[in-house]
Amino acid sequence: MSDIAETEEQVIARHKKETRDLVATTTGMKKQASKSKRKEVMKKIQEMETNMKQRHAEELKNVKPTGNTKSGESDEDDDDDDEFSPEKLLAQLELENQEKEKEAAEQKQKSQQQKQPQQPKKKRNRQKEKLAKREEAMKKLQEEARLEADEQPDLREIELKNIEQLCQIAHLKQHDITPDGHCLFASISDQLKQRQGIEMSVQDLRTKAANHIRKDPDTFLPFLFDEQTMSLRDITSYTKELEETTMWGGDLEILALAKEFDSPIILV
Repeated sequence: MSDIAETEEQVIARHKKETRDLVATTTGMKKQASKSKRKEVMKKIQEMETNMKQRHAEELKNVKPTGNTKSGESDEDDDDDDEFSPEKLLAQLELENQEKEKEAAEQKQKSQQQKQPQQPKKKRNRQKEKLAKREEAMKKLQEEARLEADEQPDLREIELKNIEQLCQIAHLKQHDITPDGHCLFASISDQLKQRQGIEMSVQDLRTKAANHIRKDPDTFLPFLFDEQTMSLRDITSYTKELEETTMWGGDLEILALAKEFDSPIILV
C-alpha cells in the first residue's frame, strides 16, 4: 500500500514544524553544553541543520505542484521556495526565541523590583505638630506678658521712693529687716532697743503679745472673726498659734504690744 502524496502546502507546513522542533532541540543542546564540549556540540548542530536543509530542498523538488500553480511561473515558485527555506525559518525562529528570552528577562526584573520594599512615605506627626503649635502660642503669650509688664509702673520702686521721702521728712533712718513671719516682731525689737534700751527677743515679744490678748479677751475677741468659717476663732487656739509658730503679726499684735510697753507704734 503506497503512502498518500503530500501537497506542496502540506510539505511546507511540515518543514516549518520540523524546523521549529530542530531549533528547540539545538537551543537545549547549546544551553546544556559545557565549555569543553561546546565545540563538539556546535559541530553536531551544524550537521543536523545541514542535513535538514538538504532533505527539505530535495523534498520540495519532488513535491507535486498544486492546482493553483500555473505553468511559466518558475520564478514565483523559486520565490516561494526561497520564502519557506530552512535558513529563513531557522533565522526567524531564532529571532523569536531571543525576543521571548528578552521579554522573560524584563518580566523577571520587573517582578523583582515590585518585590523590593517600597520606601514608606513619611507620615505626618500630628502630635508633634500640635505640641509645636502649643509651644509657639505659649511663647507668644509670654512675649505679650513681658511687653505688658514693661509698660506697667514699678510698684516696688514707687513704694521705696515714698518710704524714703517719709523718712526724710520724719528724720528717720531705714533699717533692713528679714521679710519672714517674724519681721513685725523683729522691727519692734529693734526700735525698743534703739529708743528705750530694752532687750527683747522675737520669741519674748510673741509671748508677751499672746499673754496680753488672753488677759483682755473683750478687746480682742471681736477681731478674731474667721472669714472662711464665718465664725469667731477660739482665743486660746489663736494665741497658741501666735506664740508657737511663725504666724505673721498684724493689728492685734501691734495693739497688744503698744499697750504692754505704753508706746505708740507707727507703721510707715
